[in-house]
Amino acid sequence: MTHLLGIDTGGTYTDAILLDDEAGVIVARAKALTTRPDLSTGIGAAIDAVMEQSGVAPSDVSMVSLSTTLATNALVEGQGGRVALVFIGFDETELKRADLSDALNGDPVIFAQGGHSHAGTAITDLDTDAIRHALESLFVKVSGVAIASRFATRNPSHEITVRDIVRDVLGVPVTCSHELSQALGGPKRALTAVLNARLIGLIDRLIAATEAHIEALGIDARLMVVRGDGALISAELARERPIETILSGPAASIAGAQWLTGAKDALVSDIGGTTTDICVLKDGVPKIDPQGAKVGKYRTMVEAVAMRTFGLGGDSEVSVIEGLEGGLRLGPRRVMPVSLFARDYPELAHTAMDRALTLETPSEEATQFVIAQWEKFPDGLDAREAAVASRLRDGPVRWIDAVQSRIEGPALARLVQQGLVMISGVTPSDASHTLGHMVDWDTSAAEKALTLFARRRIGSGERLSSGAEPLARTIIDRLTQQTTWSLLETALSEEGWDDPAQLARHPLMTAGLKNHQNIVRFDAGLAMPVIGLGASAQTYYGAVGTLLGCPTILPNNGGVANAIGAVVGQVAIHAEGTVTSGGAGAYRVHLPEGPAQFGDKDSALTALRLALTKQATEQAIASGVEEVRITESLNLREAQVEAQTMFIEATLRITARGRPRITT
Repeated sequence: MTHLLGIDTGGTYTDAILLDDEAGVIVARAKALTTRPDLSTGIGAAIDAVMEQSGVAPSDVSMVSLSTTLATNALVEGQGGRVALVFIGFDETELKRADLSDALNGDPVIFAQGGHSHAGTAITDLDTDAIRHALESLFVKVSGVAIASRFATRNPSHEITVRDIVRDVLGVPVTCSHELSQALGGPKRALTAVLNARLIGLIDRLIAATEAHIEALGIDARLMVVRGDGALISAELARERPIETILSGPAASIAGAQWLTGAKDALVSDIGGTTTDICVLKDGVPKIDPQGAKVGKYRTMVEAVAMRTFGLGGDSEVSVIEGLEGGLRLGPRRVMPVSLFARDYPELAHTAMDRALTLETPSEEATQFVIAQWEKFPDGLDAREAAVASRLRDGPVRWIDAVQSRIEGPALARLVQQGLVMISGVTPSDASHTLGHMVDWDTSAAEKALTLFARRRIGSGERLSSGAEPLARTIIDRLTQQTTWSLLETALSEEGWDDPAQLARHPLMTAGLKNHQNIVRFDAGLAMPVIGLGASAQTYYGAVGTLLGCPTILPNNGGVANAIGAVVGQVAIHAEGTVTSGGAGAYRVHLPEGPAQFGDKDSALTALRLALTKQATEQAIASGVEEVRITESLNLREAQVEAQTMFIEATLRITARGRPRITT
C-alpha cells in the first residue's frame, strides 16, 4: 500500500497525518507542540504519534511532504537572522522604496558601483576590491547576505560575481535577487532577497530536523516542501529559496480544505497560534496574487496564493488600548500562553502570580515571563542585550527579573525580534481555558493570569474588568470581532473596494451586521460560506458565522488541513525570461548566463524557450518528477507604427509540472 506522510509545523503546533493514497482516506492524525529552538523534538513527537496510531511500517511510507507557517510568522513578527545587503548600482534614496529600509531594520548595507542598463550592458565596472573590503569590515555578525544589482534580471553577472566573493569572505548563505524573480523593480527584488536571506537559517533547521527524524525511523522517502502557491518543491530547493515557503502553510490549508469539503466557492480562514490566513476559493481554485505575496506590511515578489495574513491567532498577545475607555487589542505579536508556560514551569508561574495576587494593583508585567530560545548563548550581542540574556542562562524568569531598568526594555525587545527570547503572557488560549473551552494546559494558571490582568487600570482609573471570567469573554468577543474584520477586509478587497480595512470597520458596516432598521435600514454580511480551519476554529468560528450571517463549515479534520494539503499537491517549477528590442532587426535574449543577440524574433524566442525549458525540466526532475508536463505562457508586446508592427518586448514563462515519484 502507498502511504503519504504530511507534516505541518506552525507557531504553536506541529501536525502530522498519514494518508492512504490509494483509498483516499486519512489513516491517522496527531499533534505535538512546536518546540523552539530545537524543532526536532516537536516534529519527532508528531511523526512518532501518527506512525504509532496507524500501525503502518516505516518502509510503507512512500512520500513525506512538509508545509509550515514558520517563515510567515517570522516576517509578521519581524524576526529572523541578521543579514547584510550588497546594493549594486543603487543609491541610498532607493532604500526608502518598497519598505526596504524598514525590512533591514538597521542591518548593514554595502553600496557598490556596478549594475546594468535595461538592455543588459554594464553601466560601470563592478568594484570588487571595495566590496571585499566592506564585507571584511562588517560591524555585526550576519547569518546571510542578500545581493541586488540594478537590472540583474537583464544581466545577472554582477550578482553572481559578488555571490562568489561573499562565499569566500564570509562563508554564509547568499541570496541573489535574480534567482527569486525575473520581474523589474530593483528595490522590491532587494526586499525579497533580504527577507529570503533572513529566513535561510530557520527553514534549514526545520528541514534538517525533519530529515533526521524520518531517517532515524527508517522512512526511505523523498522529502518535499509546499511552496506559497500550493505546489511542491524539493527540500533542496526550499533550502535555497526559503522565501518561497511564505504562505506555505496557508496554501497547503486551502488544498486541504478543498480535499476535505469539496467546496467550490468559500472564504477559507485558517487560524493558527500566530496568524489568521484568509483566501477566497472560487470554482475550487485559489487565485494567485499577481502583485506577489504580501505578508504583514511587506509586498514581496514571491508568487503565492492571493492570501491575506493577519497578526491574529490563539496565542496573540492581549494588550490594553490606551485612553479613557480602555478596551483590548489582540496581536500582532505571538506570546506563549501563561497556561502553557505554567504547565512546563509550574513552580515559577504559580509562585510569582500568587505573590502578585496579594497586591491590590499588581504591576502590568505580573503575568509576563521571559524564556530563552537558544541552544547555546548567542554571540554578537551588545552590552545591554548580553546583560538581559545572561539572566536567562539558568531558565525562565519573571519579566521584572529579566529587565532591571527602563533602558533594558529595548534590549529585550531586540532579543525577541531576533527569535532568541520569547515572552509569556495573556492570550485568547488562556481565555479559552478559563471558560472551559480548552483543557490542554494549566487552567488554574490561566485563571490567575486573567484575574491579575483584570485588575489593571484604564485611563479613567477603573479596573479593566470585574474578574477572570468576564475578561475571558471580552477577549473571545474581541477575537470574534477582529476575525470578522479580517474576513470582511478580504472580501471587500477581492471585490475591488477602496480602503477595505477602513470599510470593514466602518460604523455603517457594524450597523449592517446588526441588521439596523429604523428610519434607515442597513443589512450586511458575507454572501458565501466561511470554511474555518485550525485547531481552535471549532471553538471560535461559530460566533464568527453568526455575526456575518453566513454558513460556517468546520470540517472534522480541519485542525490538520495543512498537513493534508501538504501531500495532495503537485510539483510545479516555473522559469521566466524576456526578449527585448535591441534596435531595428535586433532581438536581445536575456538568458540566465547573460544576454545574447539574434537577428529575428522567432530565433530569439526559440533560444529562450529552449533555455527555460531545460532549466525548469532539470529542477522538476531533481524534485522527483518522472513524467514532466511542459506548459508555456507568452506575453508579446508590439505596437503599430505607420502600418508596421514594431516589436517592444516578449516575456516567456515555462512551467514544468508533475507528481513527485512515489517510492514503492
